[in-house]
Amino acid sequence: MSSSEPACEAVVLFSGGQDSSVCLAWALSRYGRVETVGFDYGQRHSVEMQARKVVRSQLAERFQDWKGRLGGDHILEIRGFGAIADTAMTAEREFELTDKGLPSTYVPGRNLVFLTYAAALTDRRGAKALVGGMCETDYSGYPDCRREALDALERALNLGMAQDFRIETPLMRLTKAQTWALAKGLGGDALVNLILEESHTCYRGDRGARHDWGYGCGDCPACELRAKGWNAWVEAGRPELAP
Repeated sequence: MSSSEPACEAVVLFSGGQDSSVCLAWALSRYGRVETVGFDYGQRHSVEMQARKVVRSQLAERFQDWKGRLGGDHILEIRGFGAIADTAMTAEREFELTDKGLPSTYVPGRNLVFLTYAAALTDRRGAKALVGGMCETDYSGYPDCRREALDALERALNLGMAQDFRIETPLMRLTKAQTWALAKGLGGDALVNLILEESHTCYRGDRGARHDWGYGCGDCPACELRAKGWNAWVEAGRPELAP
């Protein structure tokens, strides 16, 4: 980092999906300088790599208070890791439960690997906070989304890197409906509409069909969860959740 470049305070794991977009807005509302990191691991829904560019640029364009806080973006290529996993996220497989009782979309250790790479980047950038959209309230059963697992990783990273990182998970206790409410609390209807139109969640990478809750195939697990959360939020009167 050059001496003339503003100091980075937080690095957000940013996929371009609903959850990570809300997390980026959350971080921008708290920190003076925020950078983002994305991962190319051979995911089927690679359209998210384009979506993340659009969401970032639109956040800067539509929210002037955040524009000056949004720093650089980093893309890390880890396709070898994705190939090892051989799941419905990286190969043409059905969305179903495996013999272990986990969704076939579960990429073993994905969040742990993402956070380890992000921690190395965060160390280089001089930041202390790593922000991720992991959630154990309204999620797909992935064991590495649990706060207990992230607490253990946080301790291991700090011991192994002689650091004092914080893994922050603002959505950990929220339902998908509450995530929409948080988006409204952070940036009003403007942020809700941005996430609705430009973020991408669908595991199939489908951007052809526009639903009330955004774009997607409508029947993969990610679309179903997003639609359920949107409908619950709308039925509740589109409340605002204070950040």
